[in-house]
Amino acid sequence: MAPSVSELLNAPVEIFQKVAPSASKAKTLEKEREAGASYPFYLPTFDLNEKFPPIEIFDHVEAGTRANPAKPTFINDNVTLNHLSPYLGTEVTGVELSELTKEGLDELALFAAERKVLLFRDQKFKDIGADRQIEIAKHFGPIHRHPTSGNVKGYPEFHVVYRSENHDPFSEYRGGNRTNYTGWHSDVSYEKQPPGTTFFFILDQPEIGGDTIFLSQVEAYNRLSDEFKKRLEGLRAVHSAGPQAEYSRQRGGPVRREPIETEHPLVRVHPATGEKALYVNQNFTQRIAGFKKEESDYLLNFLYDHLAKGSDFQIRASYKPGTVVVWDNRVTCHSATPDFSPKFRRHAVRLTPQAEVPVEAKA
Repeated sequence: MAPSVSELLNAPVEIFQKVAPSASKAKTLEKEREAGASYPFYLPTFDLNEKFPPIEIFDHVEAGTRANPAKPTFINDNVTLNHLSPYLGTEVTGVELSELTKEGLDELALFAAERKVLLFRDQKFKDIGADRQIEIAKHFGPIHRHPTSGNVKGYPEFHVVYRSENHDPFSEYRGGNRTNYTGWHSDVSYEKQPPGTTFFFILDQPEIGGDTIFLSQVEAYNRLSDEFKKRLEGLRAVHSAGPQAEYSRQRGGPVRREPIETEHPLVRVHPATGEKALYVNQNFTQRIAGFKKEESDYLLNFLYDHLAKGSDFQIRASYKPGTVVVWDNRVTCHSATPDFSPKFRRHAVRLTPQAEVPVEAKA
């Protein structure tokens, strides 16, 4: 799950040209991009003429609040659950996501909130078609359309993650002044109503590597002292889309919607579980509202360090053919691990339903 800005950095330059390349050049480029891809329909496109209006506030009813707490769809003799950590992460076998009823989808939202990250194996999801995939994801909220990342032509709901020999979004990291590629983030947290229950499905993956690491911002909050928790509750942090948009502009990439800045609680409450979670991430959190720069930097850097070092509340999600990962963006952070050679293709798609305006935790 590469950060969207990074995906743009080394995309073929023809993708970004405002004047279409010659027919022969375009044909060659298309062959290069599609060669060997199992699902060429989902290859990324970057249309500079595509524009989105500002996202308006909408009423949101959390699907997990409607769920049967017993979760009979997932807790029964026909389903096997393999918990990866006490705090987050469960492998699920025996459930076909594409066949869930509305009640089952409500239970999925609650289970994802409780376990933070769910890995479903041997799914048909990638083969049910774009319209049905979108229909399922929309059960959890309006699907976010990303302002800068690659999407699918005619289907801006899809956020495409793609890396191959001809499209290597992490080459900037390897060539830059960095010792590792880890970039903890919660997707598009700058939105007024950031994502909740999120779908990510694999189309092509390398034989080894290309995992995603996740952490629980609930357990990260729980580890703090009571006195420190009291100091954090009531604070608000500014999340910004500005750097992401500027990065895309510098590379000649799209900015489909003008960037915004939004204040969110530093500690938020999940509407279905009532759990409190930190809500900060290095990609999008800029500063703590009302603090001077040095004060904000010290506190945010402590929290980022706390999250990054918490290996005992982190998991590593691996992928196999047919894997679909469902996670709750409100209570987790994640990072790509681009530890595989670019000669291997990694192709995946994310559907990112938006949820409620974050609710502030009360002491």
